Amino acid sequence: MNRLPQLTLAALATAVMLAACGKKEEAAPAATEAAAPAADTAAAAPVACGKVTVASMNWQSAEVLAQIDRLILSEGYGCEVEIVPGDTMPTLTSMMEKGQPDVAPEAWINAVRQPLDAAVKEGRLHYAAESLKDGGVEGIWMPKYIADANPEIKTIEDALKHPELFPSAENKDKGALHNCPSGWNCQITTGNAFKAWGAADNGFVLVDTGSAAGLDGSIAKAYERKEGWLGYYWAPTSILGKYEMVKLDAGVPHNKEAWENCNSKQECTEPVKSDWARAEVYTVVTDRFKNEGGAAYEYLAARGWGNDTVNALLAWMSDNQATGEDGAKHFLKNQPDVWKAWVSADAAQKIEASLQ
Repeated sequence: MNRLPQLTLAALATAVMLAACGKKEEAAPAATEAAAPAADTAAAAPVACGKVTVASMNWQSAEVLAQIDRLILSEGYGCEVEIVPGDTMPTLTSMMEKGQPDVAPEAWINAVRQPLDAAVKEGRLHYAAESLKDGGVEGIWMPKYIADANPEIKTIEDALKHPELFPSAENKDKGALHNCPSGWNCQITTGNAFKAWGAADNGFVLVDTGSAAGLDGSIAKAYERKEGWLGYYWAPTSILGKYEMVKLDAGVPHNKEAWENCNSKQECTEPVKSDWARAEVYTVVTDRFKNEGGAAYEYLAARGWGNDTVNALLAWMSDNQATGEDGAKHFLKNQPDVWKAWVSADAAQKIEASLQ
């Protein structure tokens, strides 16, 4: 998904798709600084962290990551952290033009790749760790119980040979491929993928889910009834933390030229088969913070987590109607094996003590 889909809650829908489905696909940032190992953090000379402004983007995974950073930076490194509201485009634009906020924890960078790379080259901004080590992932998915029962289905093409496994609620003689929520850019790209793979000729109909809640509800309903389901989705999200889904191999690489010139456009008449691009998600920091943050910056240069970890945490938050701060405390209390690799031993002791 190009980040502007990533989140399943209604409040997240717009932000997610703008950051997910609206992204331009590019190679990894050549200017990315190597993530510093936690051991180096311990050896860093003590530097007063001072005041740090951290952007909290308005989708669930970014919100909880901002709160994790707040707790670790304040409790572990003595920073005075201020959380400020943010979103992909306005936050990164402000960082490029004004040097504020200091940190964008979960920046889906493809949407602003060219100006951001230019700011990094000029030394105004810096890439720290890759926040989502697996990147933002989107494509066509099916439930794991369907995959287990049909091990021969590995690719999108394989699945489209079996409309009987994914029956449409409106017409049992047809298979159903569920589309991305209405109004999101991925609704266009999924519709064009439906055409490119000749899904209609294989007995499928394209189902309009209407909204992120409608799409999530269709997955939940299928899972509860152990019915077939096939459709567009993305990671990380709370739904994938609650329901085990399998992403199908596209069978072809991402075709950047075709994607940008046709597959992502409503008026595309001859879409081609193309995998979705992996969205790159980095922590971006200002030059001031990189130079003055000391060990606090080294933490951000080491901090990154996998989609499975994020999915599980978002599912817990959804089930418990938890805030980002609730989720951050739950994560720090229950998964020290993950976050202790990001910090020095001294910082880890301080963080653990603050959770008592």
